[in-house]
Amino acid sequence: MADRVHLNRRGCLTALAAAVTGMAAAPMALAAPAGLVKWPELDWLGAERVPRSDLQGMPVVVVFWATYCAFCKRHNAHIDKLYRATDPRRLRILGVAVDSDAEAVRRYMATNGYRFPVALDAGMLRSQLTERRVIPMTCLVDRNGRPGLCIPGEMAEADVLALAKLALPEAR
Repeated sequence: MADRVHLNRRGCLTALAAAVTGMAAAPMALAAPAGLVKWPELDWLGAERVPRSDLQGMPVVVVFWATYCAFCKRHNAHIDKLYRATDPRRLRILGVAVDSDAEAVRRYMATNGYRFPVALDAGMLRSQLTERRVIPMTCLVDRNGRPGLCIPGEMAEADVLALAKLALPEAR
């Protein structure tokens, strides 16, 4: 099973790279719903509040996760590393907790030392990016607001860090 998940994730990254470079998508890609993302008002839980206007005109990596998910904890460590290495004027990194307890999410972020912006979402954003309920789920939105591929499951650090190169064509 672990090999299959790894291959699916690898296939999704290959498909994402193909989509970004204009090549045909790989058959294992998870297609995003059609249409442009309409950024909802999110309930921001940390010090950084990201206005909807800051999400327009630039690529965005969105990660759906939960405080009770061990896979998410490891994945979020990589997401935090990507966030710290990324210029928010070129690429936005957003965490979206699927939990309902805002205080538990705040404690989780503080306990783990994560600094990436995190919000609660009542499904308004997730429903625009994917119908799948897997966590963690990492989705890309291009600079024009088009949803890209969603990558289910925990990703290796190198794969998470490669998302910046995939999202920023000039970084390749």
